[in-house]
Amino acid sequence: MRHTLPIAPQFYVTAPQPCPYLEGRMERKLFTALQGENADKLNDSLSQQGFRRSQNVLYRPSCAECSACLSARIDVNAFTASRSQRRTMHRNADLNRRASSPWASEAQYELFRTYLDSRHAEGGMADMDVFEFAAMIEETPIRSRVVEYTDEASKELIGVSLTDVLSDGLSMVYSFYAPDHLKRSLGTYMILDHIRIAQEAGLPYLYLGYWVPGSQKMGYKAKFSGLEVYIGGQWQAMRDPEAFSADTHPLSTDPIAEQVANIHLPDTRPTR
Repeated sequence: MRHTLPIAPQFYVTAPQPCPYLEGRMERKLFTALQGENADKLNDSLSQQGFRRSQNVLYRPSCAECSACLSARIDVNAFTASRSQRRTMHRNADLNRRASSPWASEAQYELFRTYLDSRHAEGGMADMDVFEFAAMIEETPIRSRVVEYTDEASKELIGVSLTDVLSDGLSMVYSFYAPDHLKRSLGTYMILDHIRIAQEAGLPYLYLGYWVPGSQKMGYKAKFSGLEVYIGGQWQAMRDPEAFSADTHPLSTDPIAEQVANIHLPDTRPTR
């Protein structure tokens, strides 16, 4: 009888391109395909090692002379809302939340375009059309949800998050919201609401993507208590954001071969 052995994930490195977070720098990513019957296990394992999902790909920054980007997550049991965050939750008490299967809609795309044109007109997603948007939402080999927020009175869709459900938490893959509702602080509110969802589900973490010292775009993440960052192969509690540096150094990043060798892959052998 012939047996087919599982194939270990293959890792690749992107060509350098301009960094979207720190001006004048080049970014490079280490990535692998997310596919097959063990996609959930691979996503869980690599998410715990600082990787992020984009459709059918898992990636992690691997820049030649910079290690500023740090994967960030919130320990939801260690989180305590600040006074400002409690006000944000109160201001948005009139919003309705709906979680559904990852399926794109015209209303989502219209909100997405409005958000990009207002906040990220020069970003890498600026030219994304409706078909590419649908692929971003729908092409997922793992357990994902689209979480929508609508105004109770007007029924207007004003916030959306594409959220993955991991074995140890939730991962906010990408979120966008109506930019003209400034007083609502919708970006902050959606994170606060996802903390609440994770707590109710008994999941210990909320994964937020990357925090980058020196990047104004990412500064808001450091305002959440219970924040942890992935450094040197382990998660550490964020104590003082000012203690982190965005300085470059030729020895900032381990060689690619060493990085790959230190990645722990899940055991996908069938149980007897």
